[in-house]
Amino acid sequence: MILNLVEQCSQGLVERRTLVEAIVLAAVAGEHVLVVGPPGTAKSEAARRVARGLGGRYFEYLLGKFSEPSELFGPVDLRKLKEGVLETATEGMLPEAEVAFLDEVFAGSTAILNSLLTLLNERVFRRGNTRLQCPLRVCIGASNALPEDESLAAFADRFLVRCFVEPVSDSQLETLLAGGRQQANIEACSLQDLDALSQKARAVDLSPVQPLLANALRRLRKEGLGLSDRRSVRAQNLIAAAAALADRDQATPADLWPLVLAVPTAAEQQLARKCLEEVLAASDNPSLFRLAEEVSAAQGVRARRFLETGQELLQESPDPLKVEGLLRDIDAHFAPDELPPELAQMRTQLKAALP
Repeated sequence: MILNLVEQCSQGLVERRTLVEAIVLAAVAGEHVLVVGPPGTAKSEAARRVARGLGGRYFEYLLGKFSEPSELFGPVDLRKLKEGVLETATEGMLPEAEVAFLDEVFAGSTAILNSLLTLLNERVFRRGNTRLQCPLRVCIGASNALPEDESLAAFADRFLVRCFVEPVSDSQLETLLAGGRQQANIEACSLQDLDALSQKARAVDLSPVQPLLANALRRLRKEGLGLSDRRSVRAQNLIAAAAALADRDQATPADLWPLVLAVPTAAEQQLARKCLEEVLAASDNPSLFRLAEEVSAAQGVRARRFLETGQELLQESPDPLKVEGLLRDIDAHFAPDELPPELAQMRTQLKAALP
C-alpha cells in the first residue's frame, strides 16, 4: 500500500520522491511536516498529492496576511450568536479535516497562528463556546523560507519533520521536461490503512535503541545542534514509524535515521549527517529507502536503490546512457569485493544489456 502510494505521488515529480516519503513517514508517526524551498520547486504539488492520496477528509488553504480565521476554521454560527452563544460552524473546514495542507504557512495573522498552535499540538480547536477534538492525522505546511521572526519559533516547532528542496539538478533537466506535463493518477488510500500503520508504530518497542538515541542526541549537542526536549522526545515517533514501515515490532539501529529530519535547518541537518555517520551506517528501510539513503548515505539503502533502478531499466529496452550512468554510480560507491550478491548479479545483467 505505502510503496504504491509513493510511486503514484512521485510520478513526474523529478527528485521529489524523498519528500513524498518524508510526508508518508510523518503521517504514520502522527507528526507534521514543514516543506521549505524556493518558489516553483514542486513542493506544494508533492505535498498536495500525498495529502490527497492518504485519503480522509482533506483541507487545503493558501495563507496570506489578510486571511481571516473564519477562512480556515469556519464562520461564526449566526443562529447561536443571536442567542448570545459564540460558536463556530466548522463543517468542511480545518478543525474537521483528517489531512491538511497549508501553503505559505507562516503568512497568517497572529489570531490564525495562535489557533493553529493548539490545533496542531493538541488536536483541539477552541473558539468561544466551541471546543472540538480534531481528527487531524497530519498537516503539511509549505514555505519559501524558515521564519526569522522569533515570535514564530513556537509555531514552527510544531512541525517536527523538516524537508528542504532545491531546483532540479542539471543532469535531470531532460527528465523534468519529459515528465513535467504528465498527469499523475493517484488513487486515495484508505484512512483505515494509515491508522493501522499508526497503531502499529505506537506499539513498537523502542527500548533497544533508546541508549543509542540518547548518545546520538549528546553528539548533536556537542556539535551545537541540540534539539529541544520536545523535539528529542517526539523524534521517537518518527523512529517508531520507520520501524513499523519496515515491518518491525521492535526498533533497531536501522531505524534511527529519521532523527536527522527533526534537526531544524538544512545546514544543521548536513552537519548532523556527518557527526552521526557511525550511528547512521546501519540505516535501512524497504518502504522508504530513497529517504533513508538521502538522510544516512548508508550502503545498505544505497544498494537497494541501485537494485530498484536497475530492475526498472531492464524491464524495458535499456537506454545505454542510463545503464552506463548506473554502472558508474555502482562502481563509485562499491568496491568489487564489497558488492552485495544481488547487486553483483544486477551489475552483470546491466553490462550484458549494453550494445
